[in-house]
Amino acid sequence: MPELAAPTDLRFEHHPADRPVLGIGTATPRLSWRVPAAPDDWAQARYEIEISRGGTAQVHSAASGEQILVAWPGVPLTAREIASVRVRVGDATSWSDWSAPAIVEAGLLAATDWTASLISPREIAGLGDPAPILSGSIELPADIVKARLYATAHGLYVAHLNGERVGDEQLAPGWTAYQHRLRYRTHDVTDLVTIGTNRLEILLGNGWFRGRLGFQGRQAVYGDRLAALAQLEVTTADGMVHVLGTDGAWTARESQIVADDLYDGQRTDLRREPTGESPVDVLDADLGLLVAPDGPPVRITEVLPAVAVTTSPSGRTLVDFGQNLVGWVRLTVRGGAAGDEITLRHAEVLENGELGVRPLRTAKATDTYVLAGPEETTLEPELTFHGFRYAEVTGVADFQAEAVVVGTDLRRTGWFESSHALLNRFHENVVWGMRGNFVDVPTDCPQRDERLGWTGDIQVFSPTASFLFDTAGFLGNWLADLAAEQQKDGSVPYVIPDVIRRPAPATAAWGDAATIVPWVLYRRTGDRDLLERQLPSMRGWVDKMAALAGPALLWAGGFQFGDWLDPTAPPEDPFRAKADPDVIATAHLARSAEIVSLAAEVAGDADTAREYGDLARRVRDAFAREYITPGGRVLGDAATTYALALQWALLPDAEQRRHAGERLADLVRASGFRISTGFVGTPLMTDALTDTGHADLAYRLLLQTGCPSWLYSVTMGATTVWERWDSMLPDGSINPGEMTSFNHYALGAVADWLHRRVAGLAPGAPGYQLIEVRPLPGPHLTSASARHITPFGEASVAWERSGGELRLTVVVPVGSSAVVRVPGEDQDREVRHGRHEWRVPDAYAQESSSTTAEMTIRQLMDHQPSWDRLVSAAAESGVAADEAALADRLARFFDAPAATVVDAATADGFIPGADRMRALYSPGGN
Repeated sequence: MPELAAPTDLRFEHHPADRPVLGIGTATPRLSWRVPAAPDDWAQARYEIEISRGGTAQVHSAASGEQILVAWPGVPLTAREIASVRVRVGDATSWSDWSAPAIVEAGLLAATDWTASLISPREIAGLGDPAPILSGSIELPADIVKARLYATAHGLYVAHLNGERVGDEQLAPGWTAYQHRLRYRTHDVTDLVTIGTNRLEILLGNGWFRGRLGFQGRQAVYGDRLAALAQLEVTTADGMVHVLGTDGAWTARESQIVADDLYDGQRTDLRREPTGESPVDVLDADLGLLVAPDGPPVRITEVLPAVAVTTSPSGRTLVDFGQNLVGWVRLTVRGGAAGDEITLRHAEVLENGELGVRPLRTAKATDTYVLAGPEETTLEPELTFHGFRYAEVTGVADFQAEAVVVGTDLRRTGWFESSHALLNRFHENVVWGMRGNFVDVPTDCPQRDERLGWTGDIQVFSPTASFLFDTAGFLGNWLADLAAEQQKDGSVPYVIPDVIRRPAPATAAWGDAATIVPWVLYRRTGDRDLLERQLPSMRGWVDKMAALAGPALLWAGGFQFGDWLDPTAPPEDPFRAKADPDVIATAHLARSAEIVSLAAEVAGDADTAREYGDLARRVRDAFAREYITPGGRVLGDAATTYALALQWALLPDAEQRRHAGERLADLVRASGFRISTGFVGTPLMTDALTDTGHADLAYRLLLQTGCPSWLYSVTMGATTVWERWDSMLPDGSINPGEMTSFNHYALGAVADWLHRRVAGLAPGAPGYQLIEVRPLPGPHLTSASARHITPFGEASVAWERSGGELRLTVVVPVGSSAVVRVPGEDQDREVRHGRHEWRVPDAYAQESSSTTAEMTIRQLMDHQPSWDRLVSAAAESGVAADEAALADRLARFFDAPAATVVDAATADGFIPGADRMRALYSPGGN
């Protein structure tokens, strides 16, 4: 039996304390910890928190089992104050050892803590001018004890102190709704300051603040002047604090970066000598908008070598990095002459052997460098990023290239693996897609002239994101921007931060990010404070939807994105999805009203919980009256609307639900087991099939490789998830639609089903304090597993089928418990922390390989070996080109006997090839 271990993995708010947490933005940071090991029957009943500050330690005790986001027990921190914290836990009879100490330091908590001013170049740095460098200096005496730099900018900033780069952040300070919130960061620069003159320089770039932004061709959305705010504070041994703050005494000069833009790239002329110093202006600024970071910054997270350097048909030099990624190319060149120009163009795919740049639209995605001489030089940009797998290099023959991967430096928390190689690659594509699109905000794509924080995309993907990575601080920050950008009538912009700026924007599934994302974060992290903070925003959105729905409580008419990029929609018109947008909109009103009711209950607001619970009930009733037939048909007869109705309890009675589930299953069969949903329906399809008794069809849908399907892109060599099911056509050409991306995470939302249902690792209570283990083995996989670092520690589920036996292994962290449904059993088992294993007979060890005469065509299709033989016979006889075409022919004959399948497929012989197909296929054959 393991001994009780000391707590580990201390966190302040959502910041891991494996290194000092500097510049936290609250005076009372909540605490979390994990207990890595404990006796089998142990449960935390008490804890003690020791807070050391100013040479004095105080211990705070509590009789509680809490260990996640525990309230700060001591006196609030003051600005800049440092505290060292230790924790120990106990049951009724004994204590653990103390944890290792964790350091937290408060940032500048109020506008009055700043003495610096926001400054901007006066005579240089206009739109289209070279990037400026702002400079200031300070004299420092001996005996330096501590130094901190607090910095932010309008635009991007890169700080150097005494010639050394400050910090490892990229694209700082990131992108917020600048008119409402401006993020600053605290840097420990103790090792960079020196006795005597210290010079601080700040390079500024256009970034999101002043560069091109959005697909409407806008520039300088937030302002036309770049500016910096910086405050260097150096403490010496005598207790004095020496301050260098940006003010009117600073100067500005031009850098070697002559052009920079996030979409177009960076141009650098290494021949440029430093220009003369010019003055700066002090700008009026509301320092009350400054906020400390909630999560990690953008950093370099990986560096990938080139896997191939080839020559294109037109003679261009192409570099393949083997992975669609986000960042830039680091190029080491040799032998060039002064004035030589090197150009790098970027693209995600090749078309006809050349860079496929059409999907970039107007984004140039080009970096250029003018060399100063023949010396070996390493070239890389500082003020831009690209989405690419391939780079075209011109102007140099002797070079070495590597891809620098950047993104918000989120901690990986979730993994999935199975016996299916293509499925594993798809899951890896989901991970890479998230890495590339979580660049300070959750964007839709990282490469073209867009890269916006579309609300609909993250709404459907947030459960997957919150499993794969620790997104609590990242998405918490984004939700704060959402609440700030939300209009007074409750309307939620289509993108956050809002650069489209439409009046009264309201569209279902997109605006519902205001309710669904906070609820997902609460369920996954247990962060009740975040839920309470967002509750007014959540209510505002539901009130807006209810107002649009009117007394009938049916949100009908008006603009909707609908089931965006349904594969039946033509390339030029993604709005033309099969699912009725009114049905989608009203369903989301019911769902979001229910979530607000649940959130209000968590917040202890019983009146609000009742109000919105009643609204949800009335909307469900209205939905059923208007859109559902007594037999369970949903208006529009589309897979997405059935999935919504089934998963969100919009079908009034069990019989309607049964019929709707059967109809959804038939739609999957009629599609030839190909996906037929867009952004809205895709995340719900496999759950809807599973919950209505059609798990085998969910697997058939999941593992399909024909187009459209999740695995089709994998068979085409994709290394990220695509925006469209057919972003690349089977012939290798790019989809002709104007809007095509090869790095979009929305359709990867099915990974959440892989984690929760295929492997069987799901949250049963907020923060995974209860884990639901209900794996879904089937004949299509021989093994699957998932691991997730929950707030309590690592949990895992793994199952494997072999030798007629299924083995299930579950690991539960200390502080959690689990409800386990062992496959083949009818009752749940309840287990506590530790490792648990079960062995049961494998229900899929013996699968029938033939059909019977009594089968219907529906049953024949469900029997995959028979279906595969039928598809092969139809193709060979010329009756149907593929299984989708054959399934479409059979859709009206599912209840007919299997013996009549050839007649059904050939319209009683009117379609040529009937005799040939009959000769090739016998329904009762093996």
